[in-house]
Amino acid sequence: MDLASIRQAPKVLLHDHLDGGLRPQTVLELAAEHGYRELPADDAESLGRWFRQAADSGSLVRYLETFAHTVGVMQTPDAVHRVARECALDLAADGVVLAEVRFAPELATAGGTAIEAVVEAMVDGFAVGAAEATAAGTPIRVGALLCAMRQADRWEEVAGLVVRYRDAGVVGFDLAGPEIGFPPDRIPAAIDLLDRAGAHRTIHAGEAAGTDSIRAALDGARAERLGHGIRIADEVAGDGALGPVVRRVLDEQVPLEVAPSSNVQTGAYPSLAGHPVDRLHRLGFAVTVNTDNRLMSGVSASSELADVAAAFGWSWDDVQTVTERALAAAFLDDAERARLLTDVVRPGYAALRG
Repeated sequence: MDLASIRQAPKVLLHDHLDGGLRPQTVLELAAEHGYRELPADDAESLGRWFRQAADSGSLVRYLETFAHTVGVMQTPDAVHRVARECALDLAADGVVLAEVRFAPELATAGGTAIEAVVEAMVDGFAVGAAEATAAGTPIRVGALLCAMRQADRWEEVAGLVVRYRDAGVVGFDLAGPEIGFPPDRIPAAIDLLDRAGAHRTIHAGEAAGTDSIRAALDGARAERLGHGIRIADEVAGDGALGPVVRRVLDEQVPLEVAPSSNVQTGAYPSLAGHPVDRLHRLGFAVTVNTDNRLMSGVSASSELADVAAAFGWSWDDVQTVTERALAAAFLDDAERARLLTDVVRPGYAALRG
């Protein structure tokens, strides 16, 4: 089981940021097209290297600063559409068969673009890219998650967009941005709107902040999944004893959207070897493995799985388990979920086992 074989495996990706996965060449071309002059490098190789090095600071705040450049070139519907289309194509080429990709549409409105136009460009870009990938023999389905920024006050507006566009490619709501100081229940009206509409939501929690943020995500925002959630490891004692929040996450099998490389970059853990992804997986938590930001981390869905497998001795059974968990947790209708499991995921892994 190596990177080449894992690329052949059907994968499900739940936590990937649109503005964290641009092709470096696309950043350069969009910057030139739209007059963005703040880029720190003028060729694709150097620019890609700069993003990875800047994100390697060990600070979540510094990591998030790299997004000024990607968001800076995504200020028109055409730019958002191009990035979304290329995202679908790149994920499909990596063997991803189902992805939920998130973006905060408010971030692309600084130049005057209406927030609705951002959402429409995003979902249409995903649809066009997925259709092209399918025609090329690498079928993929991509759903959009709309993020509200914790530190801003547009949560209710974004929640309304999730409901408005949920039959047009939007699959759920997320809260992104700084956890500390901006709890996930800060604007209850947005959560109430989602509740009334029966809309899905996944909430960033337990990345920079501890288990209190996880409790607030579950109780205050009624999260169905946790973006990252890895700080639950803080309450797993060496003897296996679990704190109350951790016990709840385990007992309720709340899916964890774990992104190990990103967590190491932002300083949550010193190395992949010291990351709790394997320990939580072995304890039976609903661990899934994700990319977070492919450009900043220099990763793909396949490379992330390959690195985790190499670090912890995972087998095909482990890789298939996290894939099936992700499929079970996806915001997808049951018929399509069953089709992917029966016709794509299980036959794909059976073929790889030989």
